[in-house]
Amino acid sequence: MKKKLTTVEFHGTPEQEAALRAVIKKHAGEKGAMMPILQEAQGIYGYLPIEVQRIISLETGVSMEEIFGIASFYSQFKLNPDGKYAIAVCLGTACYVKGSGEVIEEISKQLNVPVGSTSSDGKYSVEATRCLGACGLAPVMTVNGEVYGSLKKSDVATILAKYV
Repeated sequence: MKKKLTTVEFHGTPEQEAALRAVIKKHAGEKGAMMPILQEAQGIYGYLPIEVQRIISLETGVSMEEIFGIASFYSQFKLNPDGKYAIAVCLGTACYVKGSGEVIEEISKQLNVPVGSTSSDGKYSVEATRCLGACGLAPVMTVNGEVYGSLKKSDVATILAKYV
């Protein structure tokens, strides 16, 4: 599933930027430095906004295209911040064959948030994940870590009503 950028206002602090620049300096000249730089940058900000990618590009001389290509390719990197309510739906085999595709489509439709995105108000994020380790409860979703299992498309409205 292709990652999408959404428009969520960036709120970086001078302290975060100083920490990012220190990370870049620490890895300067290392072969294969981009992965650890991006991992540590995500640790600082919680995700990899375009503003952070721009700083990394300017400081390392690596093009924005290359940095975005890495960040959008690897599932460990997030291009959008988690919403106040971070919703994750398992699309692993056990969940998928039991209908998790319909569940995530219904969540996206009801919240008007594309899968892989965060609502512009920052309230909801919707992510497709791989196995959450609860195959016996398939299909499964989490909201801020709270697990909901044995889901049907018709369960979505009731669950989302708790997070309005």
